[in-house]
Amino acid sequence: MFKRIGAITQKEFIMLARDRGTLTLVLLIPLIQLLLFAYAIHMDVKNIPMVVADQSLDVDSRSYLGELVQSGYFDIVSTVQDESQIVAAIDRGDARIGVLIPPHFSSDIDQGRARVLFLVDGSDPFTTQSAYNTANAIAQHYTIQLVVNRLNVSSGSTVSALLSPLTVHLQILYNPDVQDLWFLVPGLIAMLLQTQTITLTALAVVREREVGTIEQILVTPIRPIELMLGKTIPNLLIAIINMLTIVVVSNKVFQVPIKGNFLLFACLTIIYIFSGLGLGLLISSFSQNQRQAQQLTSMITFIGQVVGGFVFPRYAMPVVLQWISNFFPLTYFIPISRGIFMKGIGMQFLTGQVVALSFYVAVIVFLAARSFRQRLD
Repeated sequence: MFKRIGAITQKEFIMLARDRGTLTLVLLIPLIQLLLFAYAIHMDVKNIPMVVADQSLDVDSRSYLGELVQSGYFDIVSTVQDESQIVAAIDRGDARIGVLIPPHFSSDIDQGRARVLFLVDGSDPFTTQSAYNTANAIAQHYTIQLVVNRLNVSSGSTVSALLSPLTVHLQILYNPDVQDLWFLVPGLIAMLLQTQTITLTALAVVREREVGTIEQILVTPIRPIELMLGKTIPNLLIAIINMLTIVVVSNKVFQVPIKGNFLLFACLTIIYIFSGLGLGLLISSFSQNQRQAQQLTSMITFIGQVVGGFVFPRYAMPVVLQWISNFFPLTYFIPISRGIFMKGIGMQFLTGQVVALSFYVAVIVFLAARSFRQRLD
C-alpha cells in the first residue's frame, strides 16, 4: 500500500518539478498577497484628501481646521470659495471630503448657532465611514472645549469636572494599537490555504482524466483511495510551505506576534488543509474538464471568503448566510487561527471549532472518495 502511494507521490513531484513556472507561481502567490494586504489594505483610512471653503477666515475657523488636520485623518489639498466648487473637486477626484465654514463663524459660536457643512464622497465605503466617524468625534470634542473655555472665562474657575462627571477608560484586548495586519494575517492564512488546496487538488485529478492517463493508472494494482492520497501529499507539502512563508514573513518583517502555541496551530492547520484537499477532490468528481473545475473552485472560494468571516463578521449576516457558511471549512478555521495568533488561547477554548472541523474533514473526504469511485465505475 505505502509503496503504491509513494509511487504516485513520486510521480506528482516529478510533474511539479517539470512545471517550474507553475510551482514558482504557487509558492510566490501567498507572499505577493501578503505584501498587498500589508501595504495597500487598511481598515482605518487616514490622510484623507480634503478641500476647504473657509468663508469666515477668523481665529475660530482656523482653529477648527487645525483640529481636523492635527488628527492625522485629513490633509488639506486645496481651498475653494463655495459649496459648488467643493462638489466639483470631489467629482474630479481631487478630494474625498469637503468642509464649508460659513461667514461669521466666531460670532455664531458666541451666539450658539454655528454650523459647519461636511460633504463626503459616498462612492468609497471605507473613506466614507472613517471620515464620517472622525469628523463627528472632532466636532464633539471641539464643541466641548469651546464650552469649557467660555465657562472658565466667565466663572473664573474650572468647570470641566462638572461638565464631564464620567470618564470612560477604553482598553482594547489582544490588539491594543489596532494594527490591521494583526487582524488580517490569521484570516489571510485561512483564505490562502483554502484557495490553494482546493485549486491544486481539483485540477490535479481533472488533468489526469482530461489527458486520458487516469485509466492507465487505474489498470495498475493501485486503489482509488491510494491514488487520492498519493495526489494530495505533494499539495499538502506545498500548502504547509505557504503557511510557513506567511507566518515567518508576517512575524519577522511586519512584526505580527504569535501569542499562542505554534505547534498547536500547525497541527490544526494540517487538519484544515485536509478539508480543502477533500473539497477539491469532491469538485474534481463533478468536473468534466479543467475549465469547469476552475469555475467551480472560483465560485466556492469566493462564497467561502464572503460568508466565512474573513472580512465581515458572521454575526452581522442574515441567518440564512450564517447557515450556508457552515458548509465551508474557512468558517471553522478562522476562529482557530485568530484565537491562537491574537488571543493566545489553547485547545480548551477551541474545542467546538476543532470538533466541527474534524467532522467536516471526515464527511468531505468520505463524499469525495465515494464520488470519485462512482465516476470511475
